[in-house]
Amino acid sequence: MRTTLLIGAAVAALMPALAHAGDDPAPATAPAAAPADPANGQTDTGKDIIVTGVIARGEKDVLSGTSVISDKELTRDLKPTIGETLAKLPGVSASSFGPNASKPILRGFQGDRVRVLSDGIGSVDVSNTSADHAVVIDPLLADRVEVLRGPAALLYGSSAVGGVVNVIDSRIPRIVPDKGYRLSGIVSYGSASEERSGGLAGDLALTRNLVFHVDGSYLKTGDLKIGGYVLSPIARAQANAAAIAAPNDPIDFAATARLKGTLPNSAAETWTAGAGLALITGGGSLGIAYSHYDSLYGIPIRYALNPGDEQEAPRLDLVQNRLDLRAEVNATGFLKSIRLRAAAAQYRHFELGEDNAIGTAFYNKGVEARLELLQSTRGGWSGASGMQFFNRDFNVVGDEAFLPRNNTEQLGLFTLQQFEFGRFKAEAGARYEKTNLGARTLTDDLRFFHGSRSFESVSASAGASYGISDDWRVGLNVSRTERAPSDEELFANGPHAGTQAYELGNPNFKLEKSWGFEATLHGHGPGYSLDASAYYNIFSNYIYDGQAPQATCEAAAAPSRRTVDLPCFFYTQADARYYGFEIDASLKLATLGAFKINADGVADYVHANIRNVGPVPRIPPLRLLGGIEAQSDKVSGRIEVEHVFDQNRIAAFETPTAGYTMVNASINIAPWAGNKTSLTLSANNIFDVDARRASSVLKDFAPLAGRDIRVTLKVAI
Repeated sequence: MRTTLLIGAAVAALMPALAHAGDDPAPATAPAAAPADPANGQTDTGKDIIVTGVIARGEKDVLSGTSVISDKELTRDLKPTIGETLAKLPGVSASSFGPNASKPILRGFQGDRVRVLSDGIGSVDVSNTSADHAVVIDPLLADRVEVLRGPAALLYGSSAVGGVVNVIDSRIPRIVPDKGYRLSGIVSYGSASEERSGGLAGDLALTRNLVFHVDGSYLKTGDLKIGGYVLSPIARAQANAAAIAAPNDPIDFAATARLKGTLPNSAAETWTAGAGLALITGGGSLGIAYSHYDSLYGIPIRYALNPGDEQEAPRLDLVQNRLDLRAEVNATGFLKSIRLRAAAAQYRHFELGEDNAIGTAFYNKGVEARLELLQSTRGGWSGASGMQFFNRDFNVVGDEAFLPRNNTEQLGLFTLQQFEFGRFKAEAGARYEKTNLGARTLTDDLRFFHGSRSFESVSASAGASYGISDDWRVGLNVSRTERAPSDEELFANGPHAGTQAYELGNPNFKLEKSWGFEATLHGHGPGYSLDASAYYNIFSNYIYDGQAPQATCEAAAAPSRRTVDLPCFFYTQADARYYGFEIDASLKLATLGAFKINADGVADYVHANIRNVGPVPRIPPLRLLGGIEAQSDKVSGRIEVEHVFDQNRIAAFETPTAGYTMVNASINIAPWAGNKTSLTLSANNIFDVDARRASSVLKDFAPLAGRDIRVTLKVAI
């Protein structure tokens, strides 16, 4: 109720200014002040404007590591999950919990240290709770995706210490279409999983100030084709040994070791639908939207490798209903504009057994609201301040419930100030958060913590850059962050079928704190581009999950008289260090007739260690990616090679990951000038190699896709 009143009061405060300008037919400026693109009736999707981070800036002016994917690049790399769609960007990997639940990993950070946003606000799901829970964001409907790494991401929450992924769509229209309507669609086929997918979005100007939007998407896949055996060599050897040791075991270990070519239990079917309405005037805009997300997807089997082990083939039946609001009022004087962004959603998913019986049910109700006050630029000084509210009521019901019913409420206050003096630019930001977490349950299960924890955290960052020349700029950022533990890190105590682990939290955790340092180099000139970052993070009270003796979980489960028959994983705090680099470069090699020949490359690396323990688990290794592309107005062709090195710096409970090399190629045809219609043919993993990500919990049981031939048609009118 308090949240509803807060949002209602903010909207009521914005309405008079909006109504005052209601008769002005001029379209409102889009958030981020990006120029209008007549071809699609929305904001510019070029790489030069970054809208994430409160204040719109040119890409070369952002002090932290930043990436943008849109247009042809987004169409070429589009996959069913946001993690796989972004996995080629510098500093980005993916959790790869099968083809249906893959989330972005930024600089080795994942889970509660990375925020995935839908048009600037959280996805309001439970994807941060476990690697097998999908992010409720549909890449098919994305216009553009921006990735911020480093200190700038802290304005979206202390949990964004790794970075922010912001998926921008047009569900709430930003401008009135020039032609009175806008229609865009995409259809795609992928051979690796017999993927059939499509999305459609349209805007219609009901009046000169009122725009109606509708969209929908559908995706259906079969089991994923892979480039070799289902099990890794280490897991196959273990399965063969079990077959010899226990020939009469109910599980046929020898047959498991022989599985190859197809990844069982990896099919999916997902559909979405949404509608929005926006009032757009010269004085601002006010829009609302409703969306529905429905998905049924399989989780690759974590096969039994020892006599007596059990194995499951779970599927997740997921539904979310969501309401969104966005409002902006243009102001004069000290303030340039006032923005409000809010979302409320109801979410549930059922974990289904092989007989379709519901084993465990997850229920989540969440609200997030964000108010921003943008300052006018005055003598090289600009800035933005605001507040953010988040509330989540989360409950897990069933025999394998590993969390008590819990509530998280968080209030944040933030500011970002920027200064520009000729070639010198500087910025400073700060965020205060008050977080309350409470755990309760209606059952008499004594293993769960009952009570509440409160945390107050203060995070700050400062950075400066200097223009060595008109094209080159160097920068340095320093940040101090504090993060409150999440509900699962505090309250977990139970078996989780999706990850095949008994998870145990610690309700006595302290704030996680870190110092971060980042050096950047940006070079953008005629025929070339270079963006490079090097970073170092020093953590105290770093929270990680490590394997513990079975007696630890047995003691925690004893009050409920439960049997612990899964490996015991225990959240712990310790000091830690992260450091690494990322480089993204391109160079124009030649011009041949109508074609520009460009070469580009990406390199990234992260090293993470827990003091007196060893390597942080699931850290991606060194990766190199290089491509050559021929570009013209109507036809573009590309070939690229990606090499991922071995990962032998592993936690005690992990297995090494072999390196791999993938070759990909694509061709894009845009036959009509000034029209966004295009046909893309791409071939990924052309040589059908067996590839596994070190960052995946399921790397020994679920390799990446094998050879995948994709055809994508995109239309915009």
